[in-house]
Amino acid sequence: MTSEEVLALFGKTGALLTGHFLLTSGLHSSTYLQCALVLQHPKFAEALGSDLASHFRDEQLDLVIAPALGGIIVAHEVAQALGVRALFAEREGGKMHLRRGFAIGSGERCLVVEDVVTTGGSTKEVMGVVEALGGVVAGVGALIDRSGGAAAFPVKHAALVTLAIENFPPETCPFCRQGSPPLVKPGSRNLIVRGGVPTTPPPGPPHLG
Repeated sequence: MTSEEVLALFGKTGALLTGHFLLTSGLHSSTYLQCALVLQHPKFAEALGSDLASHFRDEQLDLVIAPALGGIIVAHEVAQALGVRALFAEREGGKMHLRRGFAIGSGERCLVVEDVVTTGGSTKEVMGVVEALGGVVAGVGALIDRSGGAAAFPVKHAALVTLAIENFPPETCPFCRQGSPPLVKPGSRNLIVRGGVPTTPPPGPPHLG
């Protein structure tokens, strides 16, 4: 899929949201990409994962790893397309760790993937987990890079879509100063905010074409 087709898919599934959002990074934004609304449809998840995997087929990878929770399905679909293992790291005590019996062998070549990259912080944390266990970070991938390419990594990296979306520290957020629309934390109910009124996404599967 082209970048335009990926964004159209996000739009048709109600995953491209506008309002006033608190991102995982702590920044505020008027735009949020709720990847779960796309990835809930297995055929879309498979197509996106295959497209992302195509950027790394020559890297001789042993596994794909992502931060929980948002990257789990992405890692699974990319790993399936590449024929390798899919792992995820979890935050415990404020730090990323491997749990559930997951292991990375010394020298294993790992692809770190995310659903959405904003600052690259979570991705870099997972890269640190891989390296601490003796693995080799061979690449970084994401469905969406909303940093406009500003999130830099010292390895090969690719995203299906790169967007330059403005983010704001809480103390300079224009929406906070205006007092509207209300701040919404992603993952909570009534995620879409239009005209200051929270609403829910329309039910039912989307149709492409």
